[in-house]
Amino acid sequence: MLLWNYKFNLTTDPKFESVAVEVCKTTISGIKECAAEERGKGYLVSCLVDHRTNISEYQCNQYITKMTSIVFSDYRLICGFMDKCKDDINKLHCGSVNTGDKDIHSQGEVIACLEKGLVSEAEEQPAITIKEDCKKSIMRVAELSSDDFHLDRHLYFACREDRERYCENTPAGEGKVYKCLFNHKFEESMSDKCKDALSTRQKLIAQDYKVSYSLAKACKPDLRKYRCNMDTAMPRAREAKLSYLLLCLEAAVHRGQTVSGECQGEMLDYRRMLMEDYSLSPEIVLVSRDKGILEGHCQKALQTLIQETDPGADYRIDRALNEACESVIQTACKHIRNGDPMILSCLMEHLYTDKMVEDCEHRLLELQYFISRDWKLDPILYKKCQNDASRICHTHGWNETSEFMPPGAVFSCLYRHAYRTEMQGRRLSRDCKTEVQRILHQRALDVKLDPELQQRCMTDLGKWCSEKTEAGQELECLQDHLDELVTSCRDVVGNLTELESEDIQIEALLIRACEPVIQSYCHEVADNQIDTGDLMECLVANKHQKEMNEKCTVGVTHFQLIQMKDFRFSYKFKMACKEDVLKLCPNIKKNNIAIVVLTMCSKAANKSKNLFPSIKFDAFPSILDYRLNPVLRKACKADIPKFCQGILNNAKDDNELEGQVISCLKLKYADQVRTHDRCESEGFSDLAGQVFTSPAKNYILSMLAMCVVLLFLMGLLCGRITKRVTQELKDR
Repeated sequence: MLLWNYKFNLTTDPKFESVAVEVCKTTISGIKECAAEERGKGYLVSCLVDHRTNISEYQCNQYITKMTSIVFSDYRLICGFMDKCKDDINKLHCGSVNTGDKDIHSQGEVIACLEKGLVSEAEEQPAITIKEDCKKSIMRVAELSSDDFHLDRHLYFACREDRERYCENTPAGEGKVYKCLFNHKFEESMSDKCKDALSTRQKLIAQDYKVSYSLAKACKPDLRKYRCNMDTAMPRAREAKLSYLLLCLEAAVHRGQTVSGECQGEMLDYRRMLMEDYSLSPEIVLVSRDKGILEGHCQKALQTLIQETDPGADYRIDRALNEACESVIQTACKHIRNGDPMILSCLMEHLYTDKMVEDCEHRLLELQYFISRDWKLDPILYKKCQNDASRICHTHGWNETSEFMPPGAVFSCLYRHAYRTEMQGRRLSRDCKTEVQRILHQRALDVKLDPELQQRCMTDLGKWCSEKTEAGQELECLQDHLDELVTSCRDVVGNLTELESEDIQIEALLIRACEPVIQSYCHEVADNQIDTGDLMECLVANKHQKEMNEKCTVGVTHFQLIQMKDFRFSYKFKMACKEDVLKLCPNIKKNNIAIVVLTMCSKAANKSKNLFPSIKFDAFPSILDYRLNPVLRKACKADIPKFCQGILNNAKDDNELEGQVISCLKLKYADQVRTHDRCESEGFSDLAGQVFTSPAKNYILSMLAMCVVLLFLMGLLCGRITKRVTQELKDR
């Protein structure tokens, strides 16, 4: 009691105030708020404590430092605090406000209790509300104690042993001990009471960045430079939030503007802090606690967190990813500077390869799931494409969002313009197109990385592809069931397949499997920046080479099958025949197979010179492989296993089926074995139709006529010889 009265008198005694006036004369005149304070009530000393970071006079600084340690030992000594928070202290049962009821050490518990109440209110816990004046006082106390952890009495006593264990050599002041303890927060030997105190402190920083002394000091010039506190239409509480500060300064960095290295270092630390502990984000705590909140709200909260922390710019922010992928980075990505954004791209390029480890794969896909839903979170893509996105897709700034634009919409807009011709206009710049292609190659590895595809095809994935769990199988499955998909899913899969037909390198897994063949036979077309279907044509042409492995063969055959489902899926056919198809077959549906297009248009084919080269490319392979002729395959579905099961059983791989099944059916037909009516009418009549629509039709018919004439002449000659021999025998 006597000690408390002594301290109280120190802060209010006019003599001590007069000492402050004497030793801080220059400082007081320079701080208008302190010069205007009423004298004799202790307000002057309190004001100087508030502004102690601006004190440059040595004697004044020493005096105020001593007074600060006295003031912060008991919340009742902080000027005005007890008056503003008395009701809240009683309401939250934080302790008594009567003089003498609390000892010096327990006084910090009252402020800690109020701080926890403030944090709980931010997380929208029921029945917890604190008056605005008290809120400001709590945050002000936290801010004033931000440079020296001794001033946070609760945290000081809770973490004394942990400070000695982890931060023994860390000097007090400038918030260094706080940061050291934050870095060791998840150590197993860290005491629970210290963890709890540190979490409360971090949550206060999340609400007001000024509670972090080092961050506020390092970033003060940049905040002023980029006007991060100048939005008058925004509530002041939101401006002070750590998330707003990070988004504002990150936007400046992404625009190519300069943010001091010291500030960026502090931002990196606090981005990592938010990433490591979800409880520091009230929105996530709220949705994770309330089971009645829709899943979309949770994803939105997580998406916001990823934007605030921006791990795409530096993978080290995601500590779990950093630790899981360290070995992969050291082997596969060692040529890239540590912390470079290209590290994530490098890891994606090695996804599902021998160099990738399982834990890294999981962590990488978790992060990429969110990055793929906001194109701005890939810093390289944003840098190269921000002008194109603004010009073509009407996007906002880096830290501005639009509720009317669904996830992935901007990137969808970009890739729709990535392959436009010069005549079509509104094309992407070369650098932007390169980055869009890079992202497309990465997203093809997993359907979950394509937001539009996953959203529209969720039902079909469950219906048709639930057992397809290996890399790349889900998209192949959707393509195989293209005709059975719901309309919205079919459109997305169709558009993606159409892109693949122009740039097959989007199919990263197929390209990896076919690397030996590409290097041996197709390296020239593979090196072309513009593919236009040449690479796949080369792979088809070299399908029987010894370098061709099973995975590559299956992938190439799969793509050939897909090409027959829609004329758009063969880039060369589409470019050569698009006008003819629209002109000659205006009523045909988009998803009709190319063979049907040829059949329906055969009578009018001679009207177009461009049609014939594509017929040769797209239709004739089906003569050798029945699987590439959907009409024949469907019509003969019952007859092939009935008459040719032996061939199907004896074939070691799919390559051996090419030609054999067709030959089998021909033999059965020649032997007048009654095959299925539709097989006979549709399959072989279609084959005959292809011959009659061939540009070499006249040559083929001429050769057939010549053979008939030759056979007739040979028969005539043989008849003459036979007659002469017979006559000679009679004459004998």
